[in-house]
Amino acid sequence: MSVSYRGTIMRTKSGKISSPVEQEPCVSCTTFNILAPIYKRLDQQNPNIRESDFRAFWLARNERILDWLLYECSSIICLQEFWVGNEELVHMFEDRLAAADYQTFKLARTNNRGDGLLTAIHKDYFRVLNYRELLFNDCGDRVAQLLHVQSVFPSSINKNTRVQQETIIVNTHLLFPHDSSLSVVRLHQVYQILLYLETYQKENKVTHMPVILCGDWNGSKRGHVYKFLRSQGFVSSYDIAHEYTNSVYADKWVSHRNHRGNICSVDFIWLRNPNKPRKPLKISWAEAAFGIIKFQLQKASLAERDAFAFLRADNNVDYITYSAFCEALRQVNLTGLSYGLSFQDTKDLWVQADFDGNGVLDYEEFKRIWNYTWSEDPDDDCSLDDSNEGNEEEAIGFAVKNAALFPREVEKGIWPENYSLSDHARLTAVFSPVRLRCPQRSP
Repeated sequence: MSVSYRGTIMRTKSGKISSPVEQEPCVSCTTFNILAPIYKRLDQQNPNIRESDFRAFWLARNERILDWLLYECSSIICLQEFWVGNEELVHMFEDRLAAADYQTFKLARTNNRGDGLLTAIHKDYFRVLNYRELLFNDCGDRVAQLLHVQSVFPSSINKNTRVQQETIIVNTHLLFPHDSSLSVVRLHQVYQILLYLETYQKENKVTHMPVILCGDWNGSKRGHVYKFLRSQGFVSSYDIAHEYTNSVYADKWVSHRNHRGNICSVDFIWLRNPNKPRKPLKISWAEAAFGIIKFQLQKASLAERDAFAFLRADNNVDYITYSAFCEALRQVNLTGLSYGLSFQDTKDLWVQADFDGNGVLDYEEFKRIWNYTWSEDPDDDCSLDDSNEGNEEEAIGFAVKNAALFPREVEKGIWPENYSLSDHARLTAVFSPVRLRCPQRSP
């Protein structure tokens, strides 16, 4: 799906004209959870029988996976559940990808889980400038990879200037929500990624570049992680390509059939261009965390007034104290566990909730956090254009040209019974370079 893009005029949703960078190839990105053989069950009646015990089975399936990946020849490949614990499989992937001019990076999950991540960058499209590993050290032993890459094709930022476009790529696999209380772990994992990303960009003075987040997010478009990423300026490439931005179409497509037999949409390629406005990270995180708290309270059949009484505990007062707030979170399994909200997390949430800073939450303050309105799709404060006016800067970003899921049936919400490559569909997005006009940012 690495196709050339030759100067077609694009029109944004606001109707403004945007001209892409001419005479430069598109870049494509594939994300795929390839189902590690140590997790693939061959007999549903006996879950202890795994594919990893039968070399011929896992070897043949992974050879077919590689055949498809090399046939597509995406500029970026992000794999999850890569069986890093098997040297034969690792060498097979590394050797075949290297022969096809890919540079590969693998990262095992912590505590010797056996699987991990593999990211491959095609040398015809990108040079890798930096590679970082992020270990979450949480109950799911999850990890993430960050790659800072530079295009091998110079991009025209204006009539007189050509630059080597730089991009940040992240590959990750979030925790499976075995219980709704684990939502806070997944949210914390994403918060760590974005905090690390923000720090990396500031320290290296690379804020004016697009960011692509790939992986198995183990959560749908209705979840708190999705809303958190949206509030931070990220868009789902597939949904943009197919104009599924309205929540009405949340279940239009699926990408995974989990071990419970449920089909769901959990695999995403997120894009954030450097001109996207976003809230301060800590505020977005607090709003998402309050959303999880509200969900847990509603799950316990507590409406607004009842929830306020619950958080107030047995205190004969019309406000919530910090100690009562902490105890309520413990009772709904959001604190007091190794993977729950930390003491500092809880303190930060309290500071965000206590608007007047008097040390207690009255009912009006409680209502404000109970009825938080998410800013999932903030209005752009700059447009896609190729001019440079006022206190604006120009940068190179990406427009989503196309995106597809394979097998194609999953795009209609159908999981084909004859599909055997994985329990996930693979997702490929195609991006075309585009000039962006952005506000100048203070150093």
